[in-house]
Amino acid sequence: MTADNFNGAAERPVEAVDDEAIGIDRPGLHAAPGARPQNESFGDVLARNIARRSFLLGAAASVPVLMTSASLPSLIGEAEAAPGSRLKFKPIEPSQADRIIVPEGYEHTVLAKWGDPIFEGAPEFQVGAQTAEKQRQQFGYNCDFVGFFPLNDERRALLCVNHEYTSGPEMFRDYVPGEKKREADVEIAAHGGSVIEIKKTEGVWELVKSDRYNRRITGDTPMRITGPAAGHRLMKTSADPEGVNVLGMLNNCSGGKTPWGTWLTCEENFNQYFANNEQAEDEEVKEVHFRYGVTAGATGRLWEKFYDRFDVTKEPNEAFRFGWVVEIDPYDPNFTPRKRTALGRAKHEAATCVLAPDNRVVVYTGDDQQFDYVYKFVSRGRYNPGRRQDNFDLLDNGTLYVAKFEDDNTGRWIELSMKNPTLAKLFKNDGEILVKTRLAADAVGATAMDRPEDCQPNPVGGKVYLTMTNNSARTTLREDEGEIAANPRVPNFGGHIIELTEKGGDHASETFEWEIFLLCGNPEIDLKTKKSELEPGLASGATFFAGYADASKLGKVASPDNIAFDSQGNLWIATDGQPSNTDIGNPNDALHVVPTDGPDRGYLRQFLSGPKGSEVCGPEFSGDETTVFAAIQHPGEGGGFPNTISRWPDNAPYARPAVIAVRHRNGRKIGR
Repeated sequence: MTADNFNGAAERPVEAVDDEAIGIDRPGLHAAPGARPQNESFGDVLARNIARRSFLLGAAASVPVLMTSASLPSLIGEAEAAPGSRLKFKPIEPSQADRIIVPEGYEHTVLAKWGDPIFEGAPEFQVGAQTAEKQRQQFGYNCDFVGFFPLNDERRALLCVNHEYTSGPEMFRDYVPGEKKREADVEIAAHGGSVIEIKKTEGVWELVKSDRYNRRITGDTPMRITGPAAGHRLMKTSADPEGVNVLGMLNNCSGGKTPWGTWLTCEENFNQYFANNEQAEDEEVKEVHFRYGVTAGATGRLWEKFYDRFDVTKEPNEAFRFGWVVEIDPYDPNFTPRKRTALGRAKHEAATCVLAPDNRVVVYTGDDQQFDYVYKFVSRGRYNPGRRQDNFDLLDNGTLYVAKFEDDNTGRWIELSMKNPTLAKLFKNDGEILVKTRLAADAVGATAMDRPEDCQPNPVGGKVYLTMTNNSARTTLREDEGEIAANPRVPNFGGHIIELTEKGGDHASETFEWEIFLLCGNPEIDLKTKKSELEPGLASGATFFAGYADASKLGKVASPDNIAFDSQGNLWIATDGQPSNTDIGNPNDALHVVPTDGPDRGYLRQFLSGPKGSEVCGPEFSGDETTVFAAIQHPGEGGGFPNTISRWPDNAPYARPAVIAVRHRNGRKIGR
């Protein structure tokens, strides 16, 4: 797939996507589709916000930051903020080495890597002899989300890991898409997710080969469709005329954990697997698929040559059955995964749960594409902590909202249902709204964002942090009342993080306030040489680190992706795109940490560096916070077979995606 499949309207031309430009499935995946109304973008909101509040661009000659009313005093004379007292490690330097680098006193182990057998008696990995049957018994390919689920024994736990996508050129020698059905079947089996049991011996976690809990979910595992869109006419296919059963989950990126201990795994760039939308006969189907970026012609992997369900001309509705949040019980290997349609259909990056004061369940999620939206779901029912099974249908009934950001640092959640008069005129029922979530959000004027990815509530204080990975296609500004204030840079190569406060501290509230927490990049760049002529937006190199004043101490970060919090409220940031960012010197992707409150709020430091060509995903802490797990996705991507970019982790002719566990040698809590 190329960026041409996602041409934007003339007002916002789509440039070559440099954030994720490697591999058959990555070019253009996050570029904005061309069929959507040009809603106000967050960049428009933030630009007006800057002008309204008299923000200054580069006012402090040596500290190139975007200043807020809170940070202004510290930049023009107040004492320098004290170094962080809670984070004790010595930060590492950015790296381009083909290895994992962690701070002094820390060590890492590879916990599970592509092809590792996860069951007793499962076949060992042989790179040139993979079959679908073997792969279904082995750890899958590119790993993203990592979820830690404790067992009764504190030395044992379950890890749930997404396997987002496959990269044939790095998996098979002399790979030719569509040539060998055996390779396509291996790829389908390498998708999905893994549930693996792990045990800790003398502080070190290791994989347990077990049939008790371990499980592989693949691209053809039977699943149930639930919620308002189940049985909708657009969900019916020749193989499933009732529209309630589907095979597999695809392109599962990030996810979440429910209060009742289930795993939420999110289908993201599902569009790349479905072919020939340009030839679709049904104009309604064609239009909706176009809005979601379904491939116009042949796909990159050509699975459609072997399976009709991946060809829109043969099965026009199959693609509607993907793009959902899937719930799985990791403690029950016989549990049928359920696609929860009430949470909407999008390129979901995360599904993070938190309880409202009245015990309703709130799920935050981003739609990871240029100029798409931030959503949240509020359950109708309430969480029952006393009976786990009572909670298993909570995500089938509730209200889905999309975010509207205003330039006065306020915002509101707009309901996406037939109760909204605007949508009642355009859609027939709630099921249709959910299948066409993006079109519904377009219609109600949601704020277009810079690739919204992870959405995480902070356990300390309850504020919600939203990552905007980047947006190279933001080349012009509009005079909308909300978009620039929240997406300030033109273009936005570095990405940013928004801090959102729900009204009254109630996550079920329909209004909120927001601030920019980080404008990522290199805080040492002199903006006099980077200033954009496009006002009121900021130059592409503008940075802001939550008001922290000493740029010489700050780390450099770009393209924030997955985030997590420790129990002290420190924000851990995994990146996806730093190697393409010249402002910070093109280092490998990494794991960073930044306090969100106290005197060192905004003082960002680097904790881990990944190998060449990889993206760092996760991160996830063990229950006692003495281990941080991270997924190392697509090491050596673009290097082919044998791999010319990375030989991690085995120093073999091929690279293997893996999950690692990082610990302090003395058993300290991570970072402290």
